[in-house]
This record gives sequence, structure tokens and C-alpha cells, in this order.
Amino acid sequence: MAAVRMKPEYGPTLGQLLAPRWQAASRLARWAAIAGAVVLVAVLVAAALTLENSTYSQGGGVSFSFNYRGLYRAPHGSGEYVKVQSHSPDGALKYSFAVAALKLPAYAGELTGELPVYAAGYIANLRERFAGFVLAGEGKAKVNGMYGYAVFYTVVVNGRQMWGRDVLLLPERAGVREGVAIEMLAPAVAIVGSQAPIEVGSAGVLADPLKTFTFG
Repeated sequence: MAAVRMKPEYGPTLGQLLAPRWQAASRLARWAAIAGAVVLVAVLVAAALTLENSTYSQGGGVSFSFNYRGLYRAPHGSGEYVKVQSHSPDGALKYSFAVAALKLPAYAGELTGELPVYAAGYIANLRERFAGFVLAGEGKAKVNGMYGYAVFYTVVVNGRQMWGRDVLLLPERAGVREGVAIEMLAPAVAIVGSQAPIEVGSAGVLADPLKTFTFG
């Protein structure tokens, strides 16, 4: 395809201005300029990829997926499917989003009636698992159009107070027993107010994975 000629009154072009300097430059200088341009392109591509959402998908009996940004894959614990986190410059935990397996015992009646009963044992496990655990509340929750049950609390992680919010979530079908526990932690200083644990996941880096979480 032939290049479109530029009218003389709109010249000279940038290429025409730089051509004498390029031709006068040494071979080493030219290679350095090319290498610098390649590095710049690589940096821009890396920056663009960082700004894009990452996606995690889990197959198997309990399949699910979610998007996340500003969080990074971390080793997950026993019973967990996946964990993504971010840390402060000093290495301290800042935000954590984990998805763990959940299996209800056999029950009669509606799921909405069983979850509060199951949550009593779940809270007891949290109390044993975390130092400084203080229950802040519990109640029904809604995640991406799906109904579940949430537990709010404060804990101490590596000497720092954190707000916690866990959501017990199962696919919406009759008699379902297998689902997930979405476990979220955020620094106490990042949220203001006496109801702070309830707000974990409503904004910031934890909002993306929670609001995009879906089964299937």
C-alpha cells in the first residue's frame, strides 16, 4: 500500500528531522537506541497486563471462577482451593481472598435454615484458628445474585489487627450440600467505623473477586 504524501506546508516529519542524527550516529549508538525502544515496549506491555484482571477457574465437583486484580497467587492451606493476597512493603499481610471447600451435613428443610446452624461450628473453628478472634456479627449475605451466610470478625495476624469477613455460599439447588467458604481479610486501618468487618469486600481489591464470583 503506497504511503500518503504529506503536503510540504505540514513538514518536516519527525522522521525527516531525526534522519540526519540517525545517519551520523555510530553503530553502537544505533543498537543502544533500538535496545532502549525494545525495553520501553516491554515495560508498557507489562504495565498493561498488570492493569488487566486475572481469572481463576476451578473445575471438579464444585466448579467456580472469579476475577481479581492487585492480588497475587499464594500457597493455599489445607482444605482451600485457592488463595490470592497482597502484602505491604515490609512483607506484612495486607489483603487476602481465599476459597475453601464447604460440605454441610445431611439436613432436612431449607438451606437458609441450615446455614445459621452450620455457622455456629464454623465460628468455633475460626476461634481456634485465629489469635485474638472476636465475633462482630453474622447474618444473611448476597454475592453476585446468590444468597449465602456471612460471618464478620476481628483477628490478629502477625501482631496486626485485621478485619475478617467469611461468606458461606452454595449453588442454588434443592438439597445441595457442597459449596465454598469465601474467606477475606483486610487491615483494620483501611476501614473506618464500628461496622468495619461488614464492609470487607465491598470496595477495594477484594471487591473484584467477591462480586465476580460465580459457580459453574
